[in-house]
Amino acid sequence: MLLAEIKKEAAELTLHADTLGAFAGNPQQYSLSSHYSYLNKVKGHINAVGERTAELQQIRHAVLPWQQQAITEVTSHAAQVAASTQAAIVYLNENQGRHFVPEYRDHLTTIADSSTGLKNTVGKFLEYEKAQQKVQQLQNDLELESD
Repeated sequence: MLLAEIKKEAAELTLHADTLGAFAGNPQQYSLSSHYSYLNKVKGHINAVGERTAELQQIRHAVLPWQQQAITEVTSHAAQVAASTQAAIVYLNENQGRHFVPEYRDHLTTIADSSTGLKNTVGKFLEYEKAQQKVQQLQNDLELESD
């Protein structure tokens, strides 16, 4: 259930992160308030993902190995988004958008790429879970012993 909530949040996150990715190409083309607006939207979504991943970390010891791997990978992508978002906000606060250095552009690109990675990773693990449930159901229907 927590992964499904993260998937929903990641879908919304990715929409805003993709916009920031587009900003990376020519940041001067967009207003400073647009940069702040999208960074704050991303920050809100990644904070929500962070709350869910914290809950996953608390139950990590009691879940299957594939679920532990999902927790690890989701946490890694989320941490990358969070760190780059924070760094981009700090940069804007310190420079007020006077100069969009390559480092800032890299942050925007990382936000976009890691957000997409987060969304795709969660989606794949949820597909895996669904497939596992289907196999279990078929085994039950056919009265087969599971491995």
